Amino acid sequence: MNRRIRIVGSERPRTLPIHKGVYILPNLITTAGLFAGFYSIINSFRGEFVVAAIAVMVANIFDILDGRIARVTKATSPFGVQYDSLCDLVAFGVAPGILMYRWALEPWGTWGWLAASLYVACGALRLARFNVQFDHAEKRYFRGLPIPAAAEIVASTVLLYFYLGGPELTQRHISLLLGVYALAGLMVSNVLYYSFKEIHIHRRQPFWVLLAVIVVLKLFIAEPQILLFAAFWLYGLSGPARWLFLRLRWAATRSRRRRGLTTREPSTTYEAS
Repeated sequence: MNRRIRIVGSERPRTLPIHKGVYILPNLITTAGLFAGFYSIINSFRGEFVVAAIAVMVANIFDILDGRIARVTKATSPFGVQYDSLCDLVAFGVAPGILMYRWALEPWGTWGWLAASLYVACGALRLARFNVQFDHAEKRYFRGLPIPAAAEIVASTVLLYFYLGGPELTQRHISLLLGVYALAGLMVSNVLYYSFKEIHIHRRQPFWVLLAVIVVLKLFIAEPQILLFAAFWLYGLSGPARWLFLRLRWAATRSRRRRGLTTREPSTTYEAS
């Protein structure tokens, strides 16, 4: 169906196609991620924090699958992009925020719910900025910590805590409060994170890559809580570490150039009169 829409400032009305219908398969997978995020919220209120953390990780699996399947089946659409962002806000913003508040931030009172709400707000800002800059952003890096990675850091921390035998409720640990504020700040920062979009597993890879994957799979089977915690926290710290490394290298290069200019003397010769 075509509707004639008058464009302000143009002489002739343009005919913009309005497509009816949506793609079923990718949007169903996106909806499954939304259900997983909502299930995490329910279990956070019940005090089932391990189940809530697992539900967040399941939502991340659906989030990865819907994009891949949409691209493979050529079922991408503006509706799917917007719907995916709204579901991500629930699954990776609201659900981890409530999980952290009920599990660790509630004893902090006002500071606790402010930290959780700031996490959700920064997650929404991160998604909005990503949608606006998607067509012009560099595909190799994400600008700011992706909100699914921030949610996985929260979930893996909860899983490791209970795996190590922690009690059901934490005390006033300042590290958890500051950690939530740090995650919120990293999501809206300009720190670059590797996107892994240039990795093509269907192509030939070096032999050591196969060995590394086998070792990681064995570690995941043996100690999944420890491996997930280490992997997601290392990814979260990789952005600031890369930024600090580049700053130090830039400062060292600038210092060497300055020393080279100061030690260089002008070669001027004078003839004897």
